[in-house]
Amino acid sequence: MENKTTMSSIYQKIWCEKYRPSNIDELIVDEDIKSIVKDFAKAEQIPNLLFVGSPGTGKTSLAKILVHDVLKCNYLYLNASDENGIDTIRTKVSNFSQTKSFDGKVKVVILDEADGITAQGQQALRNLMESYSGYTRFILTANFKHKIITPLQSRCQSLNLKPSLEQAVKRCYSILKQENVNLEEDQKKKFVELIKNHFPDLRKTINELQKNVVDGKLVIKYTTIDNEFIKTIFDYIKTKKILDGRKYIIQNENIFQNDYQSLLKQMLEHVYTVDGVDEFKKKQMIAIIAEHLYRGVFVIDSEVNAFSCWIQLESIV
Repeated sequence: MENKTTMSSIYQKIWCEKYRPSNIDELIVDEDIKSIVKDFAKAEQIPNLLFVGSPGTGKTSLAKILVHDVLKCNYLYLNASDENGIDTIRTKVSNFSQTKSFDGKVKVVILDEADGITAQGQQALRNLMESYSGYTRFILTANFKHKIITPLQSRCQSLNLKPSLEQAVKRCYSILKQENVNLEEDQKKKFVELIKNHFPDLRKTINELQKNVVDGKLVIKYTTIDNEFIKTIFDYIKTKKILDGRKYIIQNENIFQNDYQSLLKQMLEHVYTVDGVDEFKKKQMIAIIAEHLYRGVFVIDSEVNAFSCWIQLESIV
């Protein structure tokens, strides 16, 4: 009991947990999706669902709101990135799904990050959806819809979650007010830029805001990476000296807060406008950076991923 109380107090200090939506009205999603969810509440029933969206857009929160606040039903939650094999589907999911609920309500299986389930596991899941459709529903969340096999997609109602930028700004400003954090005039522009930079990942945005609070004030030291820093990196790439450039980048990690994904994004913007590179080479470079941005979601070491990208760019410029 003491341990649970301690963990609860810790979560209350972490803004992204403290302000996690707990009901439909607190969700930061498109109004059409809110309307669909409210219709589920009226019907006291849901179809199989697939929530798709970038990290931090509220997919898991929406799934838990549906089982806790809307249906108030018995459910099984699994993080499919940790338990992604066919054995999990055949044992845990199957055992839970094959029995009726005592209260007669529908039971729900939440498979968070379902795009991490193996192909065999997804095939087995397809069969379970068919076999136990009478009394069990499935909610899948995914960052990448294309990683969910077509037969599963066809068995689910798909909802694409993405808040509007205006909604994100309002939610972040509301959190600052509730935390009694002073947003001074010279910080307002940086506040909006910070949200734009991390949009639509609201979870990361809230974490960054909390990190930049000093003595009850929001003090954002940077929002975008200095253009001269990006240009210098690009010069190292053009002169095929990126190994020397690595020393420069590591020495200046404070400029980009060791966030290599954001650094790659800004490199992408630089490539669009850089002079002295023909259009065909620019297209090749954009494709390489895009591929490494995609890989950055999965890799263990984002620094290695970024330098791999820049070494490939050397061969083109």
